[in-house]
Amino acid sequence: MPHHLLLTKTAAITGGTTGIGRAIALEYLRQGCNVAINHLNLSRDTQHKDYLLSEAATIKKDDPEAGSLIEVEGDVSKPETGKELVERAVKEWGRLDIFVSNAGVCEFAEFLRCVLSLGFLFTCEAWKSGELARLTRGSSLDHDLFASTVRINLDGAFYSCQAAARQMASQNHGGSIIAISSISALVGGGLQTHYTPTKAGVLSLMQSMAVALGKYKIRCNALLPGTIKTQLNEEDLNNEEKRKYMETRIPLGRTGEPKDMAGPAVFLACEELSGYVNGAQLLVDGGLFVNLQ
Repeated sequence: MPHHLLLTKTAAITGGTTGIGRAIALEYLRQGCNVAINHLNLSRDTQHKDYLLSEAATIKKDDPEAGSLIEVEGDVSKPETGKELVERAVKEWGRLDIFVSNAGVCEFAEFLRCVLSLGFLFTCEAWKSGELARLTRGSSLDHDLFASTVRINLDGAFYSCQAAARQMASQNHGGSIIAISSISALVGGGLQTHYTPTKAGVLSLMQSMAVALGKYKIRCNALLPGTIKTQLNEEDLNNEEKRKYMETRIPLGRTGEPKDMAGPAVFLACEELSGYVNGAQLLVDGGLFVNLQ
């Protein structure tokens, strides 16, 4: 990829220490973009954060025109977090050109799973059929799991994108807002009934924001990753049988890696490459969605 497509630009990314967010942050740095990342500062992610900061420093050392990185702690489900991330980026570099709403969660759970007063957890279907082995699959899809998924994936995207849009509109020179939706916005998932609506919501949010913010020259688009191996699904894809099955469904013959998302994110961020792309959805799935046979 040619370097410095985003020279002197400033970006903010939610959920930037691992997976897709991390890959996008590193590529933006290589392209000359300054980047502020948001993270929860969880103890289990400390090594990921430290490694990211080390990589960012190496990129800058090897290329003086590469961007710089700062990190901002915060929970995106809280409206003030997106606002603080944007403010820190602007304080550091004077402007905001690109915003990537990436933070999200995905935990498999069965739709019919319920809890009896006796304390036994089961799915109604499994109880009737006697398939007790299914009792251990997935988590309980209760109010807390559904509500937390919506708060992080959809509320977090809304509030953080709104904060970014307000800043960009005040600058009066446009900008690019990119949300990481999912192929799950377009298809069903039996263990994702609480997750797929949030990703469909993120896609819809970008479409409506594109209409609302066009007059400010702010472009809003969605990236829809397919099966990308990240910390969210690593354990699932370590199941060799499941991984091989997924690979047979993907025309390119492999599951994706976080770095596969970086190029498309640069494309949507770069005015010279995608200046007339607005309200679009870009699948990055190796052809999985179109392989219906």
